[in-house]
Amino acid sequence: MKSFIFAFGTIILLMLIIPSTALSQQKYNPKQNFAIIKKGESVKQIEKQAAHIIPSPNQLAWQKMEMIAFAHFGMNTFAGAEIGSGEAPPSEFNPTNFDPDQWVKILKSAGFKMLILTTKHHDGFCLWPSKYTKYSVKYSKWENGKGDVVGAVAKACRKYGLKFGVYCSPWDRHEKTYGTPQYNAHFRNQLRELLTNYGKISEVWFDGYRGPGAKKEVYDWKSFYKLIRKLQPGAVISGMGPDVRWVGTETGYGRNSEWGVVPINVSSVKGLEQSKSEYPIDAVFVPTNIMGEVPGALDKLENAKVIKWYPSEADVSIRPGWFYHADQDSKVKSPRELVDIYFSSVGKNSVLLLNVPPDKQGLINKHDISNLMGMRRILDETFKTNFAEGAKVSASSEKKGFDAVNIIDNKGTSYWTTKDGIDTASIIFNLPNKQTFDVAMLQEYIEVGQRISKFSLQAWDGKNWKEFTKGTTIGYKRLLRFDPVETSKVKLIIEQSRANPTLSNFGLFKLPAEMTSKIKSTEKE
Repeated sequence: MKSFIFAFGTIILLMLIIPSTALSQQKYNPKQNFAIIKKGESVKQIEKQAAHIIPSPNQLAWQKMEMIAFAHFGMNTFAGAEIGSGEAPPSEFNPTNFDPDQWVKILKSAGFKMLILTTKHHDGFCLWPSKYTKYSVKYSKWENGKGDVVGAVAKACRKYGLKFGVYCSPWDRHEKTYGTPQYNAHFRNQLRELLTNYGKISEVWFDGYRGPGAKKEVYDWKSFYKLIRKLQPGAVISGMGPDVRWVGTETGYGRNSEWGVVPINVSSVKGLEQSKSEYPIDAVFVPTNIMGEVPGALDKLENAKVIKWYPSEADVSIRPGWFYHADQDSKVKSPRELVDIYFSSVGKNSVLLLNVPPDKQGLINKHDISNLMGMRRILDETFKTNFAEGAKVSASSEKKGFDAVNIIDNKGTSYWTTKDGIDTASIIFNLPNKQTFDVAMLQEYIEVGQRISKFSLQAWDGKNWKEFTKGTTIGYKRLLRFDPVETSKVKLIIEQSRANPTLSNFGLFKLPAEMTSKIKSTEKE
């Protein structure tokens, strides 16, 4: 009996003294992922709700990837087109040296965590031997009709440790049933093949584009979502899906203020209120491109019926086109341009989706490889040394068990926050030595929500504090570039936050010389 009392007392004592976020976390509830705005709620009430909406486990894992690769490859590669007519003969598809291992090894070396393949583009040509069309690799010269691009790429991703995702265009210019009620069943059949024959799928990407004058098809999105949830419950549904939204441009540049929580369109608020589904949003979600500045701003939330954790993905191609064209070999984005895009996407609370289109041989082209490796080298050089590491950290407010030192422990599973009810704070980092830096990195602990809406950074010059940069939102990651600062003491001032702020990571870094001549054009807020 004494041993039982001792053991029980030890457990209670540990629960009281261990400042672990694991003890404060509860099992994820889908209703934590969105909020219904009631009539008459004040701006303050809405702000508080928004601050406590959190990502689903799938969304969180997706955000942590930071960089995802796109591979536009298909009939357009050989026809020299961007949007094929759906009439080019399958015999035209014939890569002479197809090597998905080469793709994946290069992309992994460049820092990408997942590859999304265009399994079917708008022309309707399928990169797998679909049973539901004769417009596929099965009817091409390649591999005597026995090849399967989707299967080979999925296998290479598993072999080298990349996650695998699929893009499948709802708009199909070849399929005869497109524009009729029968098409949705056809599309589901093809989705089912992709979701059951190729192992784990981590992202399903839907393009909502349909060309001018094209037949109109009323897509049964709800049935598509239901099928994906059943067959690939670990996948996020992106683009025209309810998990990940398009940032709004195809430049790779995110907004200076990017919230994870934004208003969404739903067909029935009542249906959402009464839903007992594991995925309550899916049945009422209405796909809409969210455009404009700061869609998560309070004035936008105030006029919404439903707000949701709906993070942004910033897509861009390494070339002017999405498919490979030999005459664009000299127009591949430079390493410096790619690094700037990284800072302006990942560094602005988005995930970067960079398209790297294989050529007619079925290989990533040497020009693309060179510039990808150049980007990787610059990023590695920039982030190899965190000058904030080893700093003595003090904060104007600390909640018990969530100390300021957690910000620089490099764990990612612990964080600092203020005492309840305190939504502004200052944090001082006493660096081990005087350092020169021109990049700052901040990360909120988004597992409990995104909150910070205004902050600034100051350096001690021996007599006074001087501001050297400032920002609005942080979210999963915020990167700021500025003129070089030399100091041994940095102060972070959190001026506005939707609830008590959190930070899980902070860093100070130095760009290599080749990146420092033109760095500030996108950083002024």
